[in-house]
Amino acid sequence: MKKIINDPETVVQDALRGMQAAHPDLLSVHYDPAVVVRADAPVQGKVALISGGGSGHEPLHGGFVGRGMLDAACPGAVFTSPTPDQVLDAVSRTDGGAGALLIVKNYTGDVLNFETAAELAESEVRSVVIDDDVAVKDSLYTAGRRGVGGTVLLEKIVGAAAERGDDLASCEALAQRVIGSVRSMGLALTACTVPHVGSPSFELADDEMELGVGIHGEPGRQRVPVGTAAEMVAALLDPIVSDLPFAAGDRVLLFTNGMGGTPLIELYLAHGIAENLLADRGITVERRLVGPYITSMEMQGMSLTLLRLDDEMAELWDAPVHTPALRWGV
Repeated sequence: MKKIINDPETVVQDALRGMQAAHPDLLSVHYDPAVVVRADAPVQGKVALISGGGSGHEPLHGGFVGRGMLDAACPGAVFTSPTPDQVLDAVSRTDGGAGALLIVKNYTGDVLNFETAAELAESEVRSVVIDDDVAVKDSLYTAGRRGVGGTVLLEKIVGAAAERGDDLASCEALAQRVIGSVRSMGLALTACTVPHVGSPSFELADDEMELGVGIHGEPGRQRVPVGTAAEMVAALLDPIVSDLPFAAGDRVLLFTNGMGGTPLIELYLAHGIAENLLADRGITVERRLVGPYITSMEMQGMSLTLLRLDDEMAELWDAPVHTPALRWGV
């Protein structure tokens, strides 16, 4: 195992110290329990937006803490859910008197621990669960569909609504609207290696890819021969489009995501193919995001996410954001 680490047991804490050093103007990091908090928190009168999950998916979630997105993120150990104590601490540190909305990816441990924290919190706390992965219904980590790339879009859009002053009920309703309009699917060309495990999470032959892989390396729909980029994009896009379904005349945000080990030249190539395939279907791409924003350590692979846009979602996507991973309009 070759990694730029000191000790596999302290890799998350060491990375959080580096994040604090790199972005002191945007966030502060607390270690017992581990929570990443917006630098100016709590913002009085503002709904606090909180998310989190296992580490190893950076920049999700700590990289999206800042103005226009999350007020706090709870980083668990690599591919391990954060604890209720972390979520409660995040709520207390960001409580501006308007309540908190928890954004939870649909993994069994995340759902249980965030729900426990919501029940124990003294302030008003609500939660939403995102389950945008169309690849499989159940997996090693979930009951129901997994929460994947749509989480980034959800955090940006609802984060902008909270920033403009929307109340808790409005933020929750908007979140549910986004969840109902977004679908994703990914593929892997190689596995990743979790530091404390020290070996790849699964094996793929040189001529194989895992279609529908999960962000923890969970199996997808099937293991198939590696094809051309056009064949890979079509294999992801067809199930996504047919699931909602998306239709001619729809306006969408297309998110082409790298899993951690995929160079941008390949992501841009894939993105261009996806835009052309969507245009052939009469679906208009109005907003775009390309890059490694929800990763799986060093896995080579990609995912595609489609969000059916309305005018409000487009406006909120365009709103200013200033976080370590996303920045525009500032």
